[in-house]
Amino acid sequence: MKHSKIPLSQTVVTLCKAHNVRHIVISPGSRNAPLTIGFTHNDYFNCYSIVDERCAAFFAMGIAQQLQQPTALVCTSGSALLNYYPAIAEAYYSSIPIIVLSADRPKHLVDIGDGQTIKQKNVYGDHVHYSGNLKLDLKDRPKVLDGDLPILKSIENKLERFLGLQKDIQSYNESEINDALTIATLKSGPVHLNIPFEEPLYETVEKLSINPNSFSVKIPLEKVDDFEIKSLLDLWQNAKRKMILVGVLQPNSIESKWLQEIADDDSILVFTETTSNLHHPDFFSGIDKIIAPLEEADLSALQPDLLLTFGGLVVSKKIKAFLRQYKPKEHWHVDVYNANDTFFRLSKHIKLSPNTFFKTFLPQITFYSKSDYKFYWLKVRQKRRTLHQTYLKHIPFSDFTVFNRLLKNLPKYSQLQVGNSSAIRYTQLFQIQKYITVFCNRGTSGIDGSTSTAIGAAVVSKERVTFITGDLSFFYDSNALWNNYIPNTFRVIVINNKGGGIFRILPGHKNTDNFDTYFETKHHLTADKLCEMYKFDYAKADNENELEMRLKTFYEPSKQPKLLEIFTPSQLNDEILLNYFKHIK
Repeated sequence: MKHSKIPLSQTVVTLCKAHNVRHIVISPGSRNAPLTIGFTHNDYFNCYSIVDERCAAFFAMGIAQQLQQPTALVCTSGSALLNYYPAIAEAYYSSIPIIVLSADRPKHLVDIGDGQTIKQKNVYGDHVHYSGNLKLDLKDRPKVLDGDLPILKSIENKLERFLGLQKDIQSYNESEINDALTIATLKSGPVHLNIPFEEPLYETVEKLSINPNSFSVKIPLEKVDDFEIKSLLDLWQNAKRKMILVGVLQPNSIESKWLQEIADDDSILVFTETTSNLHHPDFFSGIDKIIAPLEEADLSALQPDLLLTFGGLVVSKKIKAFLRQYKPKEHWHVDVYNANDTFFRLSKHIKLSPNTFFKTFLPQITFYSKSDYKFYWLKVRQKRRTLHQTYLKHIPFSDFTVFNRLLKNLPKYSQLQVGNSSAIRYTQLFQIQKYITVFCNRGTSGIDGSTSTAIGAAVVSKERVTFITGDLSFFYDSNALWNNYIPNTFRVIVINNKGGGIFRILPGHKNTDNFDTYFETKHHLTADKLCEMYKFDYAKADNENELEMRLKTFYEPSKQPKLLEIFTPSQLNDEILLNYFKHIK
C-alpha cells in the first residue's frame, strides 16, 4: 500500500480511518496531493472525485445526510475551500456532520504574493463546531528559513525549533485531528482542519513513519433528568390545547406506539411538514391549507396553551407568523443539540432525542384533559381536503396540477429529494404517502446545491431517489451532473416556468421590465443539451396528456439516469396558487 511520505498526511489519513470516516470527496489540486494519495491508495475509504468544490460539498452533505455519519471533503489551497462555504452553512444549520480537510501553503508563503493562497485559518468562522490549524512537520520546513528570509522570520523559526521538537508537533497535530473528528460526530455538524504542506508533495513510501494515538469516540448516553420530566407533567396534563409542530426529521425517528399515544389525546394537534417523515391519520399535514384561510376568530381558537416542537427547521411561513402573533403560554423544544426560539416564547430546551423524550414522558401521564381541540380541527381539515380536490378539477395545466400528478406517481418505498423555493412549498400542499421519505436542504433554504445533495443521497441510499426542482435551482447547480457516480435509477424532474415563479406570488409590481429582469429573472434555457453532455435520458412535457404519457415510462429501468423537463405557464401559475387559498377558505 502506498502512503504519502509526509508524516502529517499519514496522520490525517490514519486517524480518519480510526474514527470510521469512510466516505472521502476529493476535488483535484496539487497542494492536497499528499491527502489524495493517502486516501485513494487505502481500500478502507470510498473516494469520489468531484471537480467543482461547491458541488463536491453538497454531494458530501447528501451522503452524510443519508448515513448520519461524518463525510470528509479534501481540497487544495486558495479559493477552493471558499466554494465549500454554502454547504458548510447548510450542514451547520441542518446538523449534518462534514469534515473539511483543506490543504494550505506553509505559513511563510501566505501573504507574500504566492498563487492559490488566502488566509485559510478559521475561514468558516462560527459556521463550524471546530476549527483546527495543524502545524508543518519540522523536517519538511524549507532550509531557506534559516538564512534567506528576514531576520525576524529566522529568529521565529529557530525559536520554534528550540521549543517545539517534531515529537511535540506530532502530538499537537494528533490532538487537533482527534478533537475535530470527535466533535463532528458528537455535535453532528461541520468541522474544519487546515493542513499545511511543503513541497515535494507527491513522494510516496510503502510503510508509515508514524503511529498516531486515536481518541476513542464514545457517543454519550442520553441523560434523562427525572426531576425535569416530572416538572413538566402538570403543565402538559392540564393544558387543553396542546400543539406539536414537527420540522425536518429523519425517517423512523419515533416509535409508532408513541405516535399512536399522542394521537389518542384529544387535546393535541400534531402539525407535520413534508420533511417531517411522520404519518398518522390524525396528524395534520399541509399546514398552510389549514392556516391560510382562517379569520381572526378561528386563529384565536387555534392558539395553543402549550407548544411542543422537535425536528429541524420549519418550511411554513404561515405557521411561523401565526405562532409569533398568537403565542403559546409555553414553548418546549426537544433536541439533543439546539433549541431555536423561533416564536419568541421558548421556555424549555429538553436535551433529549424526541423518541427518548416520549418514551420517558408519555408513560408517566396519568390523565388526559377533556378537550374538543383536535376534533374541531379535524373537521376543518376534512373540509379543506374536499375543497382541495374540487379545485384541482377546474384549473388548467400549471405548477399546481403538475405537482399533484408527480407526487401521486412516485414509486413506492422510494425517496423524494426536493429543491428549495417554490418546489418545496408546492410539495407542502399535498399529502405524501407514508412509504415515501422526503428530504430538502432547509438549514439555510438556499437553491444553490439541491441537485448535488440529491445525487450524493442517491449514491449511498438503499432507496431509489427522485429529485424535483425548479428551473433556476437546477441551472444554478447544473455542474452537479458532472459526476461519475450517479446511479441509473436516479430521476430528475425540472419544473421549468422560465424564471423564479415564486417571486410572482410575493408582493410587488409584476409584468414590468424591472421585475422580469431582476426578480423573476426570465430566461429561455432548457435542459436537453445538458442531458446530452452528461449522458442523461431526456424527455419533456408541456401539457397534461404529454405529462401522463411521459410518467408511464419514466421510472422504468434504464441504462442511464433520466431527466424530465416540464414546461408550465409562468403567467398563470401565480394566479392559480393565490386563487387556491381563496377557494379553500
